[in-house]
Amino acid sequence: MALRVRTSQPDLIGDMTMSIPSILAIDQGTTGSTCLVVGEDGRIYGRSYSEFTQSFPKPGWVEHDATEIWKVTSRVAREAVASAGEAEVQAIGITNQRETIVLWDRESLEPVAPAIVWQDRRTAGFCKELRNAGHEDEVRTRTGLILDPYFSGTKVTWLLEHYSDLQARADAGQLAMGTIDTWLIANLTNGEIHATDPTNASRTMLYNLSDGEWDEWALKLFGVPASVLPEIRPSSGDFGIALGEHLGIEVPIAGVAGDQQAALFGQGCWSAGLAKNTYGTGAFLLLHTGSERVLSKHGLLTTVACDIQGGRAFALEGSVFIAGAAIQWLRDGLSVLESAEESEGLARTLQDNEGVYFVPAFSGLGAPHWEPEARGTLVGVTRGTSRAHLVRSALESMAYATAEVLSTMEVDSGIEMTELRVDGGAAINDWLMTFQAGLVRVPVQRPPLVEMTALGAAGLAGLSQGVWATAEDFRLSQGKPDQFDSIMPEAEAFRLKQGWARAVRAATHWARDSSE
Repeated sequence: MALRVRTSQPDLIGDMTMSIPSILAIDQGTTGSTCLVVGEDGRIYGRSYSEFTQSFPKPGWVEHDATEIWKVTSRVAREAVASAGEAEVQAIGITNQRETIVLWDRESLEPVAPAIVWQDRRTAGFCKELRNAGHEDEVRTRTGLILDPYFSGTKVTWLLEHYSDLQARADAGQLAMGTIDTWLIANLTNGEIHATDPTNASRTMLYNLSDGEWDEWALKLFGVPASVLPEIRPSSGDFGIALGEHLGIEVPIAGVAGDQQAALFGQGCWSAGLAKNTYGTGAFLLLHTGSERVLSKHGLLTTVACDIQGGRAFALEGSVFIAGAAIQWLRDGLSVLESAEESEGLARTLQDNEGVYFVPAFSGLGAPHWEPEARGTLVGVTRGTSRAHLVRSALESMAYATAEVLSTMEVDSGIEMTELRVDGGAAINDWLMTFQAGLVRVPVQRPPLVEMTALGAAGLAGLSQGVWATAEDFRLSQGKPDQFDSIMPEAEAFRLKQGWARAVRAATHWARDSSE
């Protein structure tokens, strides 16, 4: 039974005298956790956010403390519910950073090792060994993915091999494995439910796209015992009951999707030909291909998406590993910025990038290049280069990489897109969105709420529980999007993209030369 929470209402627009059926959306991201209480009218009645610790123990390694993630996420969820006024939370929807993997003890729910983050590149050598052994084509056919450290499979292998007792404990059924959604579900239900959904499963390199089950061949290749794997349940459906001791409410967990598929659903991209880009820590462009599983010939991924009812469908995906994280680095690592919001004003002070390009390959390059050894590269620097150039080049890098992936998608799918729907933290930057529209040559549409990953999770849970009768009702509740049209001359767009291609060649050559 849903519990009402009667406290302050800082995000509520207008006066409310009746309880509003609502969903608690938990968005557990790479650098922080966001929780929203989303009403059936599309309003946000409660909100909370907190960052958590990022760990970089070696170059190319990225780790999280899974216990800290749980503590931070449960705290901001309680805060969001407490700020939701008369909103009546009827269910929970969860969306999460994908590919990040956690191993924990089934009985104690204690992690047995640090969580290895999707950005981590420590298994690049192992991936190369598997490619040299001739496994990549089979992996791609079965899972839709390529052999890259990005995905969860090789991360699990590394954990089982580098912690002396984990393989034996896993074989004995003492351990559980999961992406962050599974980890949160386990904690919310006190270990009662060990489950994931198809969108997250499809990012592990252990999931067979054809039959929708864990792939026995892949499990054998990566040395992962089936006993550690979660049950795969529909994205809009039953994931158990979140216990009141954790969040102050006892309600069903009714929707789960990886962050990018959740954003795709939230944007209303439910059928073939619709595309979105999320500008978060990384940038992720997805093209819905309906019931057709399209295998890319140009380095894109085939992944599971959701249809209009939250069922299984497919999409092409291009992943840019570093997007908003480049601005965060300028702020936190170099103190070039005091806040991310300052970036827009600095970019506007320049009429042109003056030949300065920044390829933020801190964790290698994703689609369509897939060069795990690439690292951040800044080119075109002169004595006249200022911090404004650095900031503008970081913003521009998001748009260049997006345009590059979008062009590749059109080639692979045979679909010429007429608009691009956008969301994520960096999408609030009007300068960036206008620049993006100029490069891709189609209108860019931004919804009123750019936290679309959370909203998509809310939609999946709300459909399951009847908060929205249909997906169209859910979409209409969001309001009218902003539109940014292309005003950049075509010749200018071509010149800028050629400069970006040259900068990427410099980054990839540096990486490949060092390995020769």
